[in-house]
Amino acid sequence: MTATTDGSAGAVGPRAAAASDTTAPADRAGAEALEASAAEAAERSVRHLLGRQDPEGWWKGDLETNVSMDAEDLLLRRFLGILDPETTRAAALFIRGEQREDGTWSTFYGGPGELSVTIEAYVALRLAGDLPEAPHMARAAAWVRERGGIAEARVFTRIWLALFGWWRWDDLPELPPELIFLPSWFPLNIYDFGCWARQTIVPLTVVSAKRPVRPAPFPLDELHADPDRPRPPSPLSPLASWDGFFQRLDMGLHHYRKVAPRWLRRNAMAAAARWILERQEDDGCWGGIQPPAVYSVIALHLLGYDLDHPVMRAGLESLDRFAVWREDGARMIEACQSPVWDTCLATIALADAGLAPDHPALVSAADWMLGEEIVRTGDWAVRRPGLPPGGWAFEFHNDNYPDIDDTAEVILALRRVKHPDPGRVDAAVARAGRWTVGMQSRNGAWGAFDADNTSPFPNRLPFCDFGEVIDPPSADVTAHVVEMMAYEGKAGHPRARRGIEWLLAEQEPGGAWFGRWGVNYVYGTGSVVPALTAAGLPGGHPAIRRAVGWLESVQNEDGGWGEDLRSYTERQWVGHGTSTASQTAWALIALLAAGERESEAVRRGVAWLVGTQREDGSWDEPYFTGTGFPWDFSINYHLYRQVFPLTALGRYVHGEPVLYGPGSA
Repeated sequence: MTATTDGSAGAVGPRAAAASDTTAPADRAGAEALEASAAEAAERSVRHLLGRQDPEGWWKGDLETNVSMDAEDLLLRRFLGILDPETTRAAALFIRGEQREDGTWSTFYGGPGELSVTIEAYVALRLAGDLPEAPHMARAAAWVRERGGIAEARVFTRIWLALFGWWRWDDLPELPPELIFLPSWFPLNIYDFGCWARQTIVPLTVVSAKRPVRPAPFPLDELHADPDRPRPPSPLSPLASWDGFFQRLDMGLHHYRKVAPRWLRRNAMAAAARWILERQEDDGCWGGIQPPAVYSVIALHLLGYDLDHPVMRAGLESLDRFAVWREDGARMIEACQSPVWDTCLATIALADAGLAPDHPALVSAADWMLGEEIVRTGDWAVRRPGLPPGGWAFEFHNDNYPDIDDTAEVILALRRVKHPDPGRVDAAVARAGRWTVGMQSRNGAWGAFDADNTSPFPNRLPFCDFGEVIDPPSADVTAHVVEMMAYEGKAGHPRARRGIEWLLAEQEPGGAWFGRWGVNYVYGTGSVVPALTAAGLPGGHPAIRRAVGWLESVQNEDGGWGEDLRSYTERQWVGHGTSTASQTAWALIALLAAGERESEAVRRGVAWLVGTQREDGSWDEPYFTGTGFPWDFSINYHLYRQVFPLTALGRYVHGEPVLYGPGSA
């Protein structure tokens, strides 16, 4: 491999200062041996990653979540009357394979059983023909009953059950379609919700208004703690509390349903339908994610759209593309697909590992990313009217919702490539950079999809009992934007300085940063430290030293790093968990950026990566290190275990990355 660390004209960005060699010969020999083995591991990883590139230039690993995706896919097909035996068999095979010994299903590998996921999985298997007397089903049902039964499940689970008559619509929070008419300045308008939530809530307002029931082929008495009293009343919170206020608001909405003017409700549902149709992507999906697509298909079907209608056909075909068929015949449903994210991270990893910047694989990846640029206005413009569009989304098709995180990382990836048409790269980066900077929130930081999406009210609604429904700024996204601006020569820009100030203020007392979109403090810290050093903070800055100290304090005895998802809810898990390839890489990337290349912690971490690499140049990682909603929805990005270790090894062997500025092809 050819290292691209020649400092040629156009290269921009910080460079690691050369450390003076004061080590003893024996220590130096050991260090040289480690460097050689790290270089060999990086070369193997490069070959593996190049072999996984699609001919069109992109990479995509499987995006694994939990079996609620598979269960809801079966329930949708049953509701629409299109459930076929082969799909049922394959989905049931996957769901059974994910069941834990105690009969439950969890939301992440090695995690505890989760009530709602277990209920949905159980119901899906009943639809597949598994009998309640079967040992695996009996164990699941007993566990559900011990924890209060269906009555204690989340609202979304009970909505699915209501569709089949297993739960009463009257016992669900009311979600009126008239919500679509609230102006953007009014509390609880749809733009107060994060983009993933609003794309789900708008179609659900139609479902809530229609209250359809397709009678189920069997009862679910075995999932009630008390079948004779399946819906115990919930106690009211004090009126003076926010919970009490929103409980009573929901009671008022239930009364409103009985008196709502029919013309107003019809117009509201028609407006919701227009909103949904306007946001269907070219590939038939909505937002590139499975849940909004599922509910949009149901809503439109309830409004009279036949399954043969082009909109419905395209929507159902898009859902088929979320299916991953495995060698054993099982069928797993992805909640989303991540080609843009995977491709920019793979490009960064290969470039930092020394692949020539004009290598055909990198140029092909850059061409594909440039072709995915979004140059149309989306929902983000509600909060930032007049801001010219630019940037990239996470998925193959999601023009309504480019995201700030992907855009920052794509810019960093494009700047690592010597493209034959540098003017095209410069123009795309200029548009995307302008859009990204313009999406800064008032507090100086950046969220993922929207600016100032920080209303405290949506999360308090009785309807919103599952995960985050707003998109406030986070340290990891803000760090990626600051890093991008630094490498674009804008570390001194007032917007970047505000972002840096926000990051410094967000540091935990122990030295870490919270990770919103990755698990968890290891991810946050691994994102922020490289950004701060790229922006000019020296390795000796107090914030950097505290971060280094924290990372060293949570390193595992085997030399790696790991952090369990329970760190989101239980402090004793912060920084602790089984070592994983991706989390070890995040820690190493931060330590290397802080100038700790020769430290014992870095050497042990690099040795762990080298020692756990498989013969084909890959790493294994069953643990979930990606975050959808902190604690509530977790992700195993199957490419994380490849791209981040390669990035860390590449920076260990070749030093800090070199990026190429405008006109430097």
